Amino acid sequence: MSTNPVSAILLFAHGARDPSWAEPFRRIAARLGHRQSGLRVELAFLEIMQPDLASAVAGLAGEGIGYITVIPLFLAQGGHLKQDLPRLLADIRSRHPALRIDVTSAIGDSEDLTDAIADWAFAQHLSRSG
Repeated sequence: MSTNPVSAILLFAHGARDPSWAEPFRRIAARLGHRQSGLRVELAFLEIMQPDLASAVAGLAGEGIGYITVIPLFLAQGGHLKQDLPRLLADIRSRHPALRIDVTSAIGDSEDLTDAIADWAFAQHLSRSG
């Protein structure tokens, strides 16, 4: 019996020139990977940083992953998610027709996340205001 995972989570972030910018996303990936033994979690970027989305998907497909959930780590559904991501995915799907790829909404669409950010911001204010 193979111990290789058949599915993966692929976190998709924007990318930046400063390598330390990606650190919060790397921590998210690490935390996800610790949630379930054998869960494959990768991080890919739209631009500037590596791996890009196509390279990350190709690597996972090459390892026998058959299903990928792409999770956009964007706070809003802007042009990158409305135009760029569908274009990228169309190209990736044409290169890997047997691979199932699902995409979630942007993390900013999550009420749980926006509530957590609001709670954090309020706590920051309270801790500084007296």
